[in-house]
Amino acid sequence: MNNPDLISKTILFVKTKLENAEGGHDWFHIERVYRNAILISKNEACDTTIVQLGALLHDIADSKFHNGDETIGPKIARKFLESENVTKEIIAHVVNIIANISYKGGNFEKKFSSIELDVVQDADRLDAIGAIGIARAFNYGGFKNRTLYDPKIAPNTRMTKEEYKNNDAPTINHFYEKLFLLKDKMNTETGKQIAKERHRYMEGFTSQFYAEWEGEK
Repeated sequence: MNNPDLISKTILFVKTKLENAEGGHDWFHIERVYRNAILISKNEACDTTIVQLGALLHDIADSKFHNGDETIGPKIARKFLESENVTKEIIAHVVNIIANISYKGGNFEKKFSSIELDVVQDADRLDAIGAIGIARAFNYGGFKNRTLYDPKIAPNTRMTKEEYKNNDAPTINHFYEKLFLLKDKMNTETGKQIAKERHRYMEGFTSQFYAEWEGEK
């Protein structure tokens, strides 16, 4: 593949495409995942070009903002990469990463596997937990006008993929329906180690949240 400027062109493309995106799924989210992916890839035998492209393009059109259509992101990524004369093999790999990276309620079986997907998926999941994960959860909850917490609405950890997509429960429930589950779903050793610390931070946050809610602190 004779395109030394591919990564910089991809960065520019993604920045432009996500210029008006929701705060938790904007360019800065992509940039953090990109950095996480580079960090994790240093300890894995993987194709770093595919990892970088997968990280940069993984949320180019999140289905949450396109009426649940999961085909738009892969299509946009494919069209862009084809315009840059990227090889068919790399395009297919990156598209498969985009199609298989999402959590989807935790009940989604990946139809494709590779170390590059493992790296990018861990990088994306790390951005969903810890301090950043907390900020993103409440930012999206506000975007969807969800309540912070309702003691009468219990978390549902057994949702189907469709139930998860259409879930409008309070934001705190999301910690139990996804965020607290990610630590044990990491693929790489680097991802697992970073996830442990971020997980502990979220535990401290929720403990403080409930104490303040009940007027105990």
